[in-house]
Amino acid sequence: MNKLDLLGDIPSLLQRYAIGELTPIGMVEAAHALIQDDPDNVWIHKLPLESLRQYARKVEEKGVATLPLYGIPFAIKDNIDLAGVPTTAACPAFAYTPQRSATVVQRLIDAGAIPIGKTNLDQFATGLNGTRSPYGVCRNAFNPEYISGGSSSGSAVAVAKGWVCFSLGTDTAGSGRVPAAFNNLIGHKPSRGWLSTRGVVPACRSLDCGSIFAFTAADAERVLEAATSYDDEDIYSRQRENSDDPASQNLRQRFRFGIPRRQQLQFFGNSESARLFEEAITQLQVLGGEVIEIDFSPFMEAAHLLYEGPWVAERYAAIQNFFDLHSDEVISPVREIIAGAHRFSAADAYNGLYRLRTLKRQADRTWSEVDCLLTPTAGTIYRIEEMLADPIRLNTNLGYYTNYMNLLDYSAVAVPAGFQNDGLPFGVTLVAPAHQDVSLLHLAARLQKAYALPLGATDIPLGKEVLPEKVSFQRPPQAEQPTLIRVAVCGAHLSGLPLNPQLTSRDGRLVASTTTSPDYKFYALPGIPPLRPGLVRVDKNERGFAIEVEVWELPASEFGSFVADIPAPLGIGTITLAGGESVQGFLCEGYAVADAKDISQFGGWRRYMQSTADPIESEEVVREVDPG
Repeated sequence: MNKLDLLGDIPSLLQRYAIGELTPIGMVEAAHALIQDDPDNVWIHKLPLESLRQYARKVEEKGVATLPLYGIPFAIKDNIDLAGVPTTAACPAFAYTPQRSATVVQRLIDAGAIPIGKTNLDQFATGLNGTRSPYGVCRNAFNPEYISGGSSSGSAVAVAKGWVCFSLGTDTAGSGRVPAAFNNLIGHKPSRGWLSTRGVVPACRSLDCGSIFAFTAADAERVLEAATSYDDEDIYSRQRENSDDPASQNLRQRFRFGIPRRQQLQFFGNSESARLFEEAITQLQVLGGEVIEIDFSPFMEAAHLLYEGPWVAERYAAIQNFFDLHSDEVISPVREIIAGAHRFSAADAYNGLYRLRTLKRQADRTWSEVDCLLTPTAGTIYRIEEMLADPIRLNTNLGYYTNYMNLLDYSAVAVPAGFQNDGLPFGVTLVAPAHQDVSLLHLAARLQKAYALPLGATDIPLGKEVLPEKVSFQRPPQAEQPTLIRVAVCGAHLSGLPLNPQLTSRDGRLVASTTTSPDYKFYALPGIPPLRPGLVRVDKNERGFAIEVEVWELPASEFGSFVADIPAPLGIGTITLAGGESVQGFLCEGYAVADAKDISQFGGWRRYMQSTADPIESEEVVREVDPG
């Protein structure tokens, strides 16, 4: 079974499980065989086959209906703990074996995801290029003569090659975005504190942030929903905020996006990157964006603070005890970077903090002009031999558009944006204030849909139609405000459940969580996973219930294709909500519930699914439809 037969995006793999074409045990056996051939130095530790089977058995026992990431394989950057597996941070002398997984890893495992192995990185997450590892240079998935990007190099390449569906990285200075751009992936750097960093080897602890590599923005959102949690054991964890400010709303429809002034753009001599960035600007305009040039200087000055200011001392503090005793075990130039901390005083640290506050105040004024920023993810890409010959200067170039992000407390998504004439990928980054992650991912999904590029370095197509022919760089006419249709969902389309991407991939937006009026009954329908409920309205002589629903808005242009995907006996009709409002929603034909289980007393699908975790019952439901 080759990688194209095995993996694509998350919904594709879930569908293969649902129709019985593949099982989690079969998946891990195939994935284990695939990763044994690793000429590009992607892996530091591959889990033994029997360990993978144990993970898969636990997933199969729980059943696909209860796990949003049922049987989804993922990779873990080797500065993030997985219980019982060594964590090296790409430094063998530093290695230890944790007894407990990092919070973010455990949440993903609890959601059904299966860890395949630990991946290569720039040592101690210090670098943006992927060459700084004693485990070998991690090579680009498209051309092994080029860098893969770092520090989360192996995590990106593992996804790009189709070995896993998503992976975890970290992103302190751009490590979750630069490798995404160089390997044709989505790279999401969440708002700082959304993903717990307990169990992550710190780089700059006050700035560290977990990151997600995925084939699609919808996949990244699904993983984000499963991984996000407030962690009382992580002093930098913070509660997730729901952002409903005008800027967040605008990202879903017409919006203003900022780009650096032309004289502030840097492509380091790469005319192909410059060309592709201009095309990305045009693509966002076609999507309804208005481009505005902004002063990028506060962002650039903040970026310089990370490696040229006292934050270098925080990298030293992160591994101080080890470094003081074993600095000879740290490779060059990581050793020289960390040793540079000694030139900074406590006064330097405070003066740096004061300067950062000033720069953030200046940078934040940008949000009164624009709803998001668009920049290249990196201005250029380098051959491995070029990087090894000039490691500090060229690495600094790679961070030109990334290093400021966590210092200024913003969220970002790296999005594939075409290919250079030599076949190497190019990517852009969308930036917004903290806590606007979901809106930013939805815009990223629209942009990704416009490009319709293959997934990673595979030949698997994205499966989305291309937007109309590109317009010239002159600003196109603004599109009219799209007509929106409200749809109530009550089952597998709810947030975080298997069919929710059918809404988010169509630019759906969650409007409200509410209930129906109290005159409905609710049934668990037999069928193949993902299992679905049936909602039926009762007459006035029969007892009814208020059933929990989510109300989503869909563009009218997307509504037809959404309805076309709905299988019988379900259909779209008119549903009355608790407040008396009528919206479109899922209803079930009466004949189909004659022998179905009445679950009305649970009041909603989530409560029912939480009440039953019996895998035998789930298997019996499947056998009723498919006795083979």
